[in-house]
Amino acid sequence: MQMTNKIENSPTAKITALSDSFKQVLTRGQQYVDLLDQLAQTSDAKELLAAAEKLTEQDLHNAFIDFPQHYQAADYCMLFMGRLLEMHNVTSVTIDENGQHEFIAKVSPLEDAIFKFVVSPNGEAAFTEQTQQQPIFYMNLDQRLFQFNNRALVNYFIVYALKKHSDLELRDAIKPLIEFANELANDLDFTINLGILNTANDQRFKLREPNLQLTVIDRLFVKTGETDYMLMNLPHNSGAELLLDQGIKFDLSFDPDDYSQEWAFQVKDPGEQVSFFDILLHYTMVRQWYLADRDSLAVRSEQLIIAPDEDEAAEQALTTIPDEPEEPAPTEPADEQSVDEPAEAETETPEQTEHDEDD
Repeated sequence: MQMTNKIENSPTAKITALSDSFKQVLTRGQQYVDLLDQLAQTSDAKELLAAAEKLTEQDLHNAFIDFPQHYQAADYCMLFMGRLLEMHNVTSVTIDENGQHEFIAKVSPLEDAIFKFVVSPNGEAAFTEQTQQQPIFYMNLDQRLFQFNNRALVNYFIVYALKKHSDLELRDAIKPLIEFANELANDLDFTINLGILNTANDQRFKLREPNLQLTVIDRLFVKTGETDYMLMNLPHNSGAELLLDQGIKFDLSFDPDDYSQEWAFQVKDPGEQVSFFDILLHYTMVRQWYLADRDSLAVRSEQLIIAPDEDEAAEQALTTIPDEPEEPAPTEPADEQSVDEPAEAETETPEQTEHDEDD
């Protein structure tokens, strides 16, 4: 046994260990370079995703050798996003490197806003606006999941950014993010959840609170009295429908035939081009009413999580469950240019792809 220790601690053993370490590092370094080239040069979406996945999992630390400057998982997520948008000729999102060698994004026309990915230990990347620290969407490359954060969309775009930008500018800013989600779904079979950006007429946005005080709807009736819009009671006293321009209808109602009678918003648009987010963005009256009673009117998100198969197989099945309630950021009734700024977002480090995303 003593002889073994002498051999292991001999100069020859140390040189051999150093040589083996160099060989491992050179092999790993070549793999790293190949993945970087693939990320930068491929025109195939599946190859792009494969390179990004492997790069986010790379560990270049070595006891003997220090690699030159290299990037972190968040940077590879940003480069992946930039390349996929580039492949689809989307030019309104620009990716650049800051002074800390981190890749950041700017979204036109929000020239003053900086976005970075923040990656949790489970590999989930949150596309986070840096001034207000709002995670606009979540992405998991390994599990092929993408979900917008309803609460952050309202906090950043409706409460904060609308003080500086017009509604049309903000709609332009959100378009490339929706395009990115759709590219993930179409090119790479991601499961995506657009949340309050969904424009389908049959989409119902259930409220976080199961019960609704009808005085909240009464306050909308009062507000419509000052406009040319008409608010109508729905049959069976199941809610109200606001008639807006261009044939758009905005409902707050419950299904009288459903035992649960859960309240929900619904947007009905002849062209299915208008989302709940658009209603808040474009119609000052609705926005003021909504923000004044946001505690009661916050929308519940349908959560995307990964649940193991019964046989514990490697492949996992996707399920949706309602998320846990979250108190929305407090706001007070105000006009378009003086709504309160949102409360600072809490740092979220879930163990699964699961978030509190009530808007």
